[in-house]
Amino acid sequence: MRILMILDNDPAGMGIAFCNAINRYTDHACRVITTQERYGFDYETDIHLPDIENDDFSEVEQLLRESDIFHFHMLRDENSHLGPLVIRDYLKGKKILHHHHGHPDYLINAGAFNDKYRKLKRKVIVSTPDLLKVADNSVWVPNLVPIYDVQFMPRFENSLQTDRVRICQSPTRKFHKHTDEFKSVMAALEKKHSNIETVLIEKTPYFDCLRLKRKCNVVFDHMRGWFGIASLESLSHGKPVIAGLDDWNMRCIKEFTGSEKLPWIVARNKEALLVKLEMLINDKELRQSSGEESRHFMENYWTEKHSLSVLIHQYESL
Repeated sequence: MRILMILDNDPAGMGIAFCNAINRYTDHACRVITTQERYGFDYETDIHLPDIENDDFSEVEQLLRESDIFHFHMLRDENSHLGPLVIRDYLKGKKILHHHHGHPDYLINAGAFNDKYRKLKRKVIVSTPDLLKVADNSVWVPNLVPIYDVQFMPRFENSLQTDRVRICQSPTRKFHKHTDEFKSVMAALEKKHSNIETVLIEKTPYFDCLRLKRKCNVVFDHMRGWFGIASLESLSHGKPVIAGLDDWNMRCIKEFTGSEKLPWIVARNKEALLVKLEMLINDKELRQSSGEESRHFMENYWTEKHSLSVLIHQYESL
C-alpha cells in the first residue's frame, strides 16, 4: 500500500512518527504532507508546503495521483487544497481514513463530523481512548514513540540518583493541561522542600524539550482523564509519570497492552497531585523503582510495532 498522510500541523509529531514506523517496519510506503507550523516545535517533516520553492507542486501532485490511501489527520479532508491542488480532484480509486486528535474545532462540532462520516461510510480512528466516546464507530489507534531512538532512551544515572528533585510539565496548551493547578501545588511544596525545582517547558523545539525532560526526576501530564504524548515520552525515558487517568482510559489501555498493571501514578485532582508529588519527593527509591517500571512497560507493552499493527489493520480493512 502507498499511504499519503495529509495534515495541517503535525499533532504532537504523530504524523511523522507513524510514517517513519510504517517505512521502517512494513513493506508499505508512507509519505507526509504538512501545510503549516504551529507552536514552534520543529518536528521532523517530509513535504512541508511552506518549504516548496518556485511553486513546484509536481511531487505533491504525483503523490496525490499514485497513493492508494489518503490518511487525513484532524480537520483535513478531500475538500482541502494543497497549494493550487484540490484533493478531491484526485479522489478516484482512493481509500480514505480520518484520524482525529482532539482538535477543539472537531470536539465542538463532533455531531456534524459524525453525520458526514456516516453518510460517506468513512472509517474513523482516534488518538486517545476518550475520543471513542465522541467519534461514532471509531477505533482507537494508540500513539507511539520510537522507544529505541536515542532521544527516547533513559538516563537513570543523570535523572534519578540525585538529591535535587526536578518536577516537570511540558504543556502545549496550559489551559487544557491543569498547569495552574500544577504550579499552585508546586508553590506549596517549594515552601516545605528546599531541594525541589519546578520545570515548565513551553514553546521549545521538540528535541530540546525531550532533552530537558530527560534531565527531570518526575513528570506531570494532566488530570483530564486521558493521557498525552508527554506521558509516553517520559515513560520511555524511565520517569515516574503522574496523570489523572479515569477508569475508562485505564480499561482501554489494559485491553491494548494486555497488562493489568499500569505504570502511571494516578492523581485525579489537585489534592491527590499534592500527595503523590510529596510521596515521590521524599522517596528516592520509589522514584527509581517507578522509573524503571515505566521503561519496562514501554519495552514490553507499547512498542512501535504494537501500535503500528493496530493502524495497519485499519488500512487493510478499508
